[in-house]
Amino acid sequence: MGKFKYGILSEVSFDDRPLAHIQVVIAAKLRRGESFNFSWQKPVELGSGRTTIWLHPAIPLVYEFDGNRTPALNRLWVDALMVTANSAMGLHLVPEPEPPAPSP
Repeated sequence: MGKFKYGILSEVSFDDRPLAHIQVVIAAKLRRGESFNFSWQKPVELGSGRTTIWLHPAIPLVYEFDGNRTPALNRLWVDALMVTANSAMGLHLVPEPEPPAPSP
């Protein structure tokens, strides 16, 4: 289980695969100087609900991955996540799209 730390107060656990995709989207937005919301669902064991934070280029971010290998990125998923990040609701996890079937 990977962790996403925002500032010194917030820490949220994500599996390494979605975390790698979230990292790409956040880096792209912040590199352009864009601030935005990032929301996620809280697990039932933590009381359910949703958490939203405001991401800003001046606030430190730390990504910690449990695995020592970088997960392969699914460009379709990065694109889908970027669409959410550019929306009024902000970045939130959407299901990973299936990659297109290889051509025969």
